[in-house]
Amino acid sequence: MTRHVGLVRAGIAAATLALGLAAPLAGASAADAKARFDALLAQTWEQDLQERPLLATATGDHRFDDRLPSMTLADLDRRAAAARSQLATLQAIDAAALEAQDRVSYAMFERGLREDLARHQFRTFRIPITSDSGFHTGISRLGQEVPLATLKDYENYLSRLRAIPAYFDQHVALMREGLRTGFTSARIALEGYEATMRPHVVSDPEQSVFWKPFAAFPSGVPREQHDRLRAAARKAIQESVVPAYRSLFEFFTNEYRPGARSTIAASDLPEGRAYYAWLVKHFTTLDTTPEVVHQIGLAETERIRKEMDEVMRKLDFRGTFAEFLEFLRSDPRFYAKTPEELLKQATWIAKRMDGKLPSLFGRLPRQPYGVEPVPDDLAPKYTGGRYVGAPLDATRAGTYWVNTYALESRPLYTLESLTLHEAVPGHHLQGALAKELEGLPAFRRYSYVNAFGEGWGLYSEWLGIEAGFYKDPYSDFGRLSYEMWRACRLVVDTGLHAMGWTRQRAIDYMAERTALSRHEITTEVDRYISWPGQALAYKMGELKIRELRARAEAALGTRFDVRAFHDAVLANGSVPLDVLERQIDDFIAARR
Repeated sequence: MTRHVGLVRAGIAAATLALGLAAPLAGASAADAKARFDALLAQTWEQDLQERPLLATATGDHRFDDRLPSMTLADLDRRAAAARSQLATLQAIDAAALEAQDRVSYAMFERGLREDLARHQFRTFRIPITSDSGFHTGISRLGQEVPLATLKDYENYLSRLRAIPAYFDQHVALMREGLRTGFTSARIALEGYEATMRPHVVSDPEQSVFWKPFAAFPSGVPREQHDRLRAAARKAIQESVVPAYRSLFEFFTNEYRPGARSTIAASDLPEGRAYYAWLVKHFTTLDTTPEVVHQIGLAETERIRKEMDEVMRKLDFRGTFAEFLEFLRSDPRFYAKTPEELLKQATWIAKRMDGKLPSLFGRLPRQPYGVEPVPDDLAPKYTGGRYVGAPLDATRAGTYWVNTYALESRPLYTLESLTLHEAVPGHHLQGALAKELEGLPAFRRYSYVNAFGEGWGLYSEWLGIEAGFYKDPYSDFGRLSYEMWRACRLVVDTGLHAMGWTRQRAIDYMAERTALSRHEITTEVDRYISWPGQALAYKMGELKIRELRARAEAALGTRFDVRAFHDAVLANGSVPLDVLERQIDDFIAARR
């Protein structure tokens, strides 16, 4: 899974696919449509950057580095009105007059606007947190995600620290609106969530994560300014940051969690059935239903289980499948003894894969990546690993986070799969290449379509077979366990949100079919409860990519080149699955 600071519009509906088939008009009509479309995209992108200064920072635009976004109800209503106006302007442009790449952009932009309006209609802003992250956890990474090379950079950073109380208060107001209207997170998924807030309530400012940039200054900050900046930082942390986190902690523990709903299904929310049906289509980018996705999941879990049984037979394990899973979860040989050991193993796997990339890709990104532990304040409720991107002009690399909390729940036999998914050839490679694309509008270079990105991540795990990984049968079983985990998501997510499943039933379903630790299964199920629909993206996306590869191999025979195929998949950045299908069909036709 990849983490982003302010995701931008992405997606496309099947109904808009016809835009890719119409022939462009000639002459003045085409030139006029192109000019109007480019102007609208430029104007909207500029508005997005101004409204979302964290997005601007993340994309390398530093004009607004001194501010945080305003999240009042009035601001959200105003942005929705702007989206309606932009949609009307877009629909007045003749899409058929545009060239092929612009027609794809038109369709994605239109879908993005419609999704913005759907989110506003469902008022999803009333739940600004999931079970492992939220507005307050993103801000806690501010010191690692903003430029800090000059005096101006530090002044901007201090301005943002001073803006945190208002930013938090605005989100609390939205959550109170959720309490009032019954649109909240599920209470059970929030157990232990205060651990993401408590570490920031410190008595000594120098113990705060926000202090780190002031411990040492780069050469671009004049020495005579150091004491002043440190004094300003102490004041901002003491008077703004710590009180904001303390107030949020008290609101969460005394008001929000006790008042949150006792149900777990998205369908139990106001307009919940329509909301979840929309989420299924949004996260899969397919015109499908919870029931269809559930059946696909059941079929996939059955197929993968047969492969798992075969690996177990190769290991000559004398016992039941359940006993084998318990053996994997409990035998000390499968677990690192120290955080450093886990990080070293992950780094070694990543570097081995780096050496394999030229055999699988014709085009590789320039931006490097590093390996770091999940920050302490996030780790207890966090997933096993995650990728954190960086702007191309940043002084830091992309980062593959590895969770070193509760080492007894982080098995080494799944580490190859995790690393290939989060680092390379997964999220880092895909995301860094997308940011380097030329000739695409900015909103597409920084878009993230879950079905594409997470589908690519899961496909990257499978690609490890081709790259020579999973030679150890236990690691191969770990790979299958990870694939089973994503197949189970199709069953569990739809079961929880559309079919009346209990939390315990979901936990038991995954525990009986995967070698994930009990701790990780529990945190994962809580994630699905608090972030409905997103978990469907992985397997649905991977199935489509593998289907398209099989189609290309069958059509091209000996002319199939895996490097060219992968380059074609990644050639246009993160796109919906129906756009990807047309992209690969064009690739096949051209190679023929």
